[in-house]
Amino acid sequence: MESNSGVYKGNAGSDLHEAKAEARLEVVAKVKFPTHYGQFDLYGFLEKETDKIHTVMVKGDVEEAEGCLVRIHSECHTGDVLGSMRCDCGEQLDASLEYIGKQSRGVLIYLRQEGRGIGLLNKLRAYSLQDEGLDTVEANEFLGFPPEAREYTAGAEIIRMLGIRSVVLLTNNPDKIEKLNALGIEIVERKPLVIPPNRYNRGYLETKRLRMGHLF
Repeated sequence: MESNSGVYKGNAGSDLHEAKAEARLEVVAKVKFPTHYGQFDLYGFLEKETDKIHTVMVKGDVEEAEGCLVRIHSECHTGDVLGSMRCDCGEQLDASLEYIGKQSRGVLIYLRQEGRGIGLLNKLRAYSLQDEGLDTVEANEFLGFPPEAREYTAGAEIIRMLGIRSVVLLTNNPDKIEKLNALGIEIVERKPLVIPPNRYNRGYLETKRLRMGHLF
């Protein structure tokens, strides 16, 4: 992966003990987790207000880490599980785990916010509209949603609960950077995550670049 020279800085993260005391999340499980990408620790975080379980894969010792490699990946059932070629999500997930697995330490946070925050059923409805000629932004807006409805409060809290001081963020999405900065996460570097397009998702990726500002 080729590093991007841009540096994105937010405010310093809150004190770890304070974050734990005020947490909206609770660690409900931690297990050793061998994978094709290497050995990880797998955490289950319960988000108390929503009952969502966010899973987190941790490679190595990240407590007090500066410049820790982090990928925050939002759930994509169609891409991550079913192998959809309409998006690049499943391939981004695989590439992230492969890259983190080669490092001495790193974290993948898997957030339960399907379809850029609109849910699986509405994402399928948006797919139908795209088949009729709308792009991904137009389809979301037709259904009454913003183009980008994801939020990263749980991801920021998980970073603090793990004791990470600052992060190198694996992303193409400037909205994710801005929202994490606003939540007090210090991002010292961005690393791009570029997946070659295929004939089914080329237009989708172009829309993300041209209309949503994704950094390819």
